[in-house]
Amino acid sequence: MKNELIQRFGEERVVDLPVQDGELPLLMLDLEAKIPVNVLLTNGLSKYKMPVHEKEKGKEFNELCFCLPGYWDWEDRSNPNTNWVFHWIQRLAKYVQENETWFGHGHTMPCGKEMQSLSSTMKQNHFILVKPMLLEKEMAPVKSNGKEINFLFIVPIFGDEMDYKQGKGTQKLLAKFINKGITEELDDFRGNALKRRWIFRS
Repeated sequence: MKNELIQRFGEERVVDLPVQDGELPLLMLDLEAKIPVNVLLTNGLSKYKMPVHEKEKGKEFNELCFCLPGYWDWEDRSNPNTNWVFHWIQRLAKYVQENETWFGHGHTMPCGKEMQSLSSTMKQNHFILVKPMLLEKEMAPVKSNGKEINFLFIVPIFGDEMDYKQGKGTQKLLAKFINKGITEELDDFRGNALKRRWIFRS
């Protein structure tokens, strides 16, 4: 898959990242879409054929991604406000393989049993997996070794956003996201998609 991404973006924009023994290989993409972002993604999860439901046929091969904002210094692995993405992308990739299950658009999960906030700046405590929105064109599926590989972005969400999704469905929650300009790009400053903005009238 790396070669296909190099063909799409150029060799200088596709970087191998160091990982520890037993971890899945990772890539970092340096992209300039509507705004400059970096995409952290697994490089090999798609070797695992997910046992998807019948209606998801054709989406058995996936890589997981985080869309990192341009203001993050992701190379500073000592910063707890940003380094959690490396832990969680490995943890989720390991979970889906070891449990012989599947991930798809709209799947949600808590951030661990304690459901603690991801960091001091990222207060969300759940994740939702979504197809690319901001990067719909850039991260369109790739064909590699006769397989179509899809990219699922990991997006942090608040507890009540999780409850809303469980009650109303994925599309209703994503409609709220779109209305507030929320995409797959991580944002330390984003507000809750369910809360209305105050309107001041004179």
